[in-house]
Amino acid sequence: MERVNTSSELLEAQAHIWNQVFNFINSMSLKCATELGILDIMHKHGGPMTLPELVDALPGVDKSKADCVDRLMRVLTHSGFFLMENINSTDEKGYLLTHASRLLVGDRPGSMKPYVLSLLEPNLTEPWQHLSRWFQDTKDRTVFHAANGMSLWEYKERNLSYSRLFDQSLESDTPVVANVIARDCRQVFEGLDSLVDVGGGTGTLAKAIAEAFPQMHCTVLDLAPVVAGLEGTKNLKYVEGDMFKYIPPSDAVLLKLILHDWSDEESV
Repeated sequence: MERVNTSSELLEAQAHIWNQVFNFINSMSLKCATELGILDIMHKHGGPMTLPELVDALPGVDKSKADCVDRLMRVLTHSGFFLMENINSTDEKGYLLTHASRLLVGDRPGSMKPYVLSLLEPNLTEPWQHLSRWFQDTKDRTVFHAANGMSLWEYKERNLSYSRLFDQSLESDTPVVANVIARDCRQVFEGLDSLVDVGGGTGTLAKAIAEAFPQMHCTVLDLAPVVAGLEGTKNLKYVEGDMFKYIPPSDAVLLKLILHDWSDEESV
């Protein structure tokens, strides 16, 4: 016999469904704030920023939409991207950046702004609308292909502006990773004379490793459109190639954000 749920259990279950259904609002609100330049404006302001100050500073935003800007800011405050505090011991409140939102300020090393904009681009979010159809009807290898008629890599190759944004997004966390490697993981590289960064993009991480370990020779392997024309250093060089066909020999192979893109067989 099926147990009858209590009122509180039913309410909790309903709230859980609501939370899941409306979760996309958090990510889309973050994308909106990033596109509008809200985080850059607040960073430049340098202190608590009131809603009227923010609305006045937003380029191209109709002042009649101030209430909607207020709602946007409250959503992002709730999700941890802004703080609110009183200004000068008054009841007037201003918004502040958090550690997370500071990572989205555009003009600074390690900004994750390209990451947000590239992964929340319509051609990457639209495939999720086709997931059930992909399971049932299509023979396409991926949902992205089912929705867009091509693979992500073909889409990237055909859209140069998105390709640049995508490459920037992959580099966005590299300064943090490089700092951890140089500070906390030096023992991993002890005894290595050479390292190849497979799918290493423009070499941001490999450069940091080469600088931290000057005794080691580093190689960045990536496709020709990515590394063409890039210049190496004394202990860093670039090699054009397809990782499925050839990987330069070395003491160690580095794969950062690579294997999740491919099947188990291809990864092996």
